[in-house]
Amino acid sequence: MNILESFNYWVVMILMMSGLYILIAHGNLVKKIIGLTIFQTSVYIFYISMANISGATAPIIYKNIEGDNILYSNPLPHVLILTAIVVGISTMALALALVIRIKQSYGTIEEDEIHAKEQQQ
Repeated sequence: MNILESFNYWVVMILMMSGLYILIAHGNLVKKIIGLTIFQTSVYIFYISMANISGATAPIIYKNIEGDNILYSNPLPHVLILTAIVVGISTMALALALVIRIKQSYGTIEEDEIHAKEQQQ
């Protein structure tokens, strides 16, 4: 297996590591949410890449075609990823709403400043 055959896995690893780096290295809450979203997207791409079968077709069975020699792709991983995307978007929307409330309460969205204000109270 050469590098070009596994190009999508390299892209997944780059996205995953950059999302994890953004999540760990930055103190800004919005940047943390963006890093988490990038990380989630890399997991989606990885899962769909694993479910892809070369030369397979959608599992639509017709009456007049013999299905013995046809390779079908399983639609379940794609359906699960669609559900995960919806859950990820709603989680991101909730996180952004919480960041807005934190900004209103503390006047900042920097993690260190919020922690310092919590220690003062």
